[in-house]
Amino acid sequence: MLKNKLSALRIIGFAEAASWLLLLLIAMPLKYIWMKPLAVKIVGWIHGILFITYITLALLVAKEHKWKFSKLINAFISAFVPLGTYFFDSRLKKEQLEFNKP
Repeated sequence: MLKNKLSALRIIGFAEAASWLLLLLIAMPLKYIWMKPLAVKIVGWIHGILFITYITLALLVAKEHKWKFSKLINAFISAFVPLGTYFFDSRLKKEQLEFNKP
């Protein structure tokens, strides 16, 4: 399924952004409007694990692919900006296509 760390980073990036949306649009309204805090606890943990995984994979991919420091910083910033990993993924897709060329 995953050929390399770059593929894993792209998948985790999408999952991290999706978990952020779930947290913001579903779990937080459940907590603050309908007084159901369990959703935030569950989705928050999932989002946190995905966030840490994304940062860790970004470091590993940066080392493996010899990224410039500025690209690594962009990867980190994209994890903090809402849906930033979706936008950063276009750069990763280009790199993955070049990496997979025969």
